[in-house]
Amino acid sequence: MVYWWNVAALLRANVLRSVLTARGPAAARLPHSPGESVARLRDDVADAVDFTDESVSLAGTTLFAAAALAIMATVDPAVTLALVVPMIAVGVLSTRLRRVIGRLHRRARTLGAAVTAYVGEIFGGVLAIKTAGAEAAALERLREHNRRRRAAAVKDRLATELLDAVTGATVELGIGLVLLLAAPAMRGGDFTVGDLALFTSYIGWLTALPRTIGAVLYRLPQAAVATERLTRLMAAHEDAADLSAGTGVHLRGEPPPVAGPPRHADPLRVLEARGLTVRHDGGERGVHAVDLRIERGSCTVITGAVGAGKTTLVRALLGLLPLDEGTITWNGVPIDDPGTFLVPGRVAYAGQVPRLFSETLRDNLLLGRPASDHELGRALELAAFEADLAGMPDGLGTVVGPRGVRLSGGQVQRATVARALVPAPDLLVVDDVSSALDVETERLLWDRIATGGPETLLIVSHRQAALERADQIVVLDRGRVAGRGRLAELLETCPEMRRLWSAELIAEAEERAGK
Repeated sequence: MVYWWNVAALLRANVLRSVLTARGPAAARLPHSPGESVARLRDDVADAVDFTDESVSLAGTTLFAAAALAIMATVDPAVTLALVVPMIAVGVLSTRLRRVIGRLHRRARTLGAAVTAYVGEIFGGVLAIKTAGAEAAALERLREHNRRRRAAAVKDRLATELLDAVTGATVELGIGLVLLLAAPAMRGGDFTVGDLALFTSYIGWLTALPRTIGAVLYRLPQAAVATERLTRLMAAHEDAADLSAGTGVHLRGEPPPVAGPPRHADPLRVLEARGLTVRHDGGERGVHAVDLRIERGSCTVITGAVGAGKTTLVRALLGLLPLDEGTITWNGVPIDDPGTFLVPGRVAYAGQVPRLFSETLRDNLLLGRPASDHELGRALELAAFEADLAGMPDGLGTVVGPRGVRLSGGQVQRATVARALVPAPDLLVVDDVSSALDVETERLLWDRIATGGPETLLIVSHRQAALERADQIVVLDRGRVAGRGRLAELLETCPEMRRLWSAELIAEAEERAGK
């Protein structure tokens, strides 16, 4: 048996499956803010399920009404016709109002999602709002969002209630018509008391038909809007059929264990990118015609000033951003979709902004993947986290809080690196851990990874410890390659590298002096 919550779970699971596994750049998979996406998964799924729930009873009600009308027509066709006419009128009115209801409902849902998205932004930016003293302005903008949402919701509700009221009125109108038309026939004896009892008993059952039809008709445009909004969250090639496809939602038992990433048959020999170009919003910002060659066993460091395009280059290489131009090959074979090819097992990525969930440290490291305690311990040791773990009373069972709020910035950063190390990738990509680590801790981190971690590293950093151990340094300046080579060579030939190196030496000296 299928219940409405089964259907709701299935729809949400299919949307999330598409968002998480669709081909193409990850940055393009969620075209809306997280708050608006959550609103769609909540409200639009409810609209689609409500329509399905109403539609289930429509078939039985229609069959019973058809049989009842056939029997009533054999008794008195005129009175039976009087009951049918109001139902036809309701159908015509519903058809006329369907487009209006759909438009009003789409606007109400859009504004409702905007409120949810803005509330999410407020919670995510509490510190920035308080620092700027903008609490009053933020609350006033929230009130304005709510005023617009309320006005749209009232209009949407008014239209649906109007149709519901008209549908309900047809029932009473039908009863009145039966009594008016049957009275003369009863005086003449053509319409007996038994006929009247038959009609009145069937009218009680027939009242469900216009109400059910009305509910289905006013929920139909709402369901159409909901389906459209949900499919827009999914991959471009997927439609309503994929939205409702059975994908195995586990409601009555535990899902089967998640298999680890499969070991690929083509271990990294060389990862090469040619002419990588990414333009943000179609402008000139981004990276332009960047070539990059990463050989197995090498350490490559990408460095540059703030805004030089370092993170953009790494995210484009891993398929997290859409490429405007350029090709990427793995062992000489072109990669059609880097986002689904360069995944754990081949590549692991520790981003510039670490992301932890409000779960235990163990769950944050595994993310559902199987791993032994030995593998976890090894990853934590490589990430220079074992001393921190020893100081936690619950160890790996420590709940880190939303976004890792119960950990320090350095602990969050190193936990993210440890998570990337768990699957033992061919290539480890680390994007600027310097912001949360002191000089000594970062040097220890690189020493341990160099001796016991993945053979091949791609690092975004400006720190001395990373630059000195690099086999290849790529210097970016305003999105273009300003120099390439080892540190000693670049200090002689690249003015931008000399400037960055001098600034870093001064910064590290000041950091040591401040301790």
